[in-house]
Amino acid sequence: MLRSARSINYFLCLGVIFLAGMTACDQARFYEKNIDIKEGKWYADSLMTFRFEIDEATVPYNLYYNIRNTLSYPYYNLYVTYYLEDSTGKVIDQQLQNITLMDEKTGKPYGRGIGDIYEHQLMALPNYKFPAAGEYTFKVKQYMRQSPLPDLLTIGLRIEQQP
Repeated sequence: MLRSARSINYFLCLGVIFLAGMTACDQARFYEKNIDIKEGKWYADSLMTFRFEIDEATVPYNLYYNIRNTLSYPYYNLYVTYYLEDSTGKVIDQQLQNITLMDEKTGKPYGRGIGDIYEHQLMALPNYKFPAAGEYTFKVKQYMRQSPLPDLLTIGLRIEQQP
């Protein structure tokens, strides 16, 4: 009986250590949300919208795009325009960005892949300092010549607070 209790305690301790390790692995994440694109077709007039609250405006943040696409995606890159709005809806920053998803010459996909689906986490705004604490909205719109843009499965936003 004593041996059985030790085994249970041992496995409980391992479980606690495992769970603590899993939550500690992603300490940098401040915010993360991914939006699935219906039928894998992103229309030019479709905005992906992310709302989040900034508590500390004195610290820099890194903002990343999370993108999932299939190998059938017809281009090596993706043009997007982002709009960053403050709590009043005023656009405080916007920019057209060219995101490279595959090698231009070979077509070899970047990112991590399983089967024909690839995931990318690419920098949108490095070391960004928000002007004040409060609620913000980050909107992303595809800016390619094709609408709908096929074989894009997910667009997301990840924000990491810098130490």
